[in-house]
Amino acid sequence: MRRSLPLALAVLLFGSVPARADATAFIGMLTNPERQQARGFGLGVTLLIVGIEGEYATSGEDEVEGTPSLTTVSGNVLLQTPIPIFGTRFYWTTGAGVYRERREAIDHSETSLVFNTGGGAKITLAGPLGLRLDYRLLKLRGEPIRPSTVHRLYAGANLAF
Repeated sequence: MRRSLPLALAVLLFGSVPARADATAFIGMLTNPERQQARGFGLGVTLLIVGIEGEYATSGEDEVEGTPSLTTVSGNVLLQTPIPIFGTRFYWTTGAGVYRERREAIDHSETSLVFNTGGGAKITLAGPLGLRLDYRLLKLRGEPIRPSTVHRLYAGANLAF
């Protein structure tokens, strides 16, 4: 009896809650300390307040400033408000993945681990269409040319399904 109680509670709490998925295409900027345009996409699934998300982001090399390109692929855990507050779901996220930094002018390439933490808001606009605002603090491991702490701020179109 005691062993089945936690299972019964889990089924009651999570068994009838539908999973929600969403996709985001975004554009924003990296600051490190130079500003670079960043763009990418993410795909996630959330069950009540806990979710997982995969994300790809890239920024091109800036030859004038001498800033290398940066591409990241990461998997994240997301905690969000269970119900929208005035049409907005706030969230906190953290995760890890791999980054690739390249600077063609000096034949530099670095591939290593990246860790990220951040948060933001998913704002419902109409039906399944929404706006996503996000801030991430990226920590680059290995030996990048740029500072190992990078800030990314973006806005994106979010589609819930």
